[in-house]
Amino acid sequence: MSGYLTGIFVLLALNVIAAYAVYLPIAAGQLNLGIAGFMAVGAYAAAYLTNALNWPVHAAIGAGGVSAALVAVAVAIPILRTQGVYLSLATFALGQVISAAILNLEVVGGAAGYPVSVHIGPTVVVVAAALVVALVRLLATTRFSLYLAAVKNDPVVSDLLGLNVRAIGVAALTAGAGIAGVGGALFAHYFNYIEAQYFGVMLSTYTVLYVLLGGTQSVWGPLVGATVFTLLPELLRSSSQWRYALFALFIIVFMALRPQGMITSGMSRYFTRPSGQSGASP
Repeated sequence: MSGYLTGIFVLLALNVIAAYAVYLPIAAGQLNLGIAGFMAVGAYAAAYLTNALNWPVHAAIGAGGVSAALVAVAVAIPILRTQGVYLSLATFALGQVISAAILNLEVVGGAAGYPVSVHIGPTVVVVAAALVVALVRLLATTRFSLYLAAVKNDPVVSDLLGLNVRAIGVAALTAGAGIAGVGGALFAHYFNYIEAQYFGVMLSTYTVLYVLLGGTQSVWGPLVGATVFTLLPELLRSSSQWRYALFALFIIVFMALRPQGMITSGMSRYFTRPSGQSGASP
C-alpha cells in the first residue's frame, strides 16, 4: 500500500475514534465542544510517559485514555449542572483552558511543541479504531444505551423513574473523554510530534460534524460520518481550488434535506435484523 493510502487510512481511523468520543455524550443529550481538549490530555500524558519515564507504548496509550477520563470526572459535576447551549459553552471553554494550560507547560515543550520518541505503525491505529467501534457497538446492546436514550429524551421523567441522571451523564462524558484520550495518544505516537495548536476549536467542531452528518440515532452514524468527512475531500482533490467550497456546499444541502443524518435508527434496525425477517422498510 502506498504511503498516501496509508496516511488516509490512519487519518480515517483517528477521525472514527474522535467521532465515537463525541457520540457517547451526545447519546446522553450532551453536546461536547471540548473533545479536542481531552485528546490533548491523552496525547501529552502518553507522550510524557514514553519520553520521560520509558513506559511501554501500549501502556502509555492506555494511560493517556485514563488521564483524559480522570480529567472528565473532575470537571463533570460542575459542568453538568448546566444544560443545553450553556453545557456546550462550558465544554468549549474547558477545551480552551486545557489548550492554554499546555501552552504554558515547559515540561512538555510549551508553545514549541513536543517531539515523541516512540513510533507506532498504522496497523496499531487501525486496530484501535476497530476496537473502539466494537466496544461502542457492544454498549449499544446493553441497558446502558437505554439509560442514555432515556436521559437524552426526558431527564425529568428518567429521574422520576429512579434513574440517576447525574451519574449517567458523568459516565457518558467520562467514557467519551477516555476514548478521546486514546485517540490523542495514538496521534502522538504515530506522527511523533504534537503541539497544543492542533487540539483547537476546529478539531472539536469537525468532530461534532462527523457525528451530526452520520446521524446520532444509530451507533453506525459516527462511523459513516467520519468516513464521508475524511474521504470526500480527497475524492474532490482534482478540483483543488474548489474542493472545500464544494464540500461545504454538500454539507449545507445535505443537512437541509436530511437533518437527522445519513443513518437513522430505522435504517440501523433494517440492516441488522436477521435475514428472512419481515418488516417495513425504513
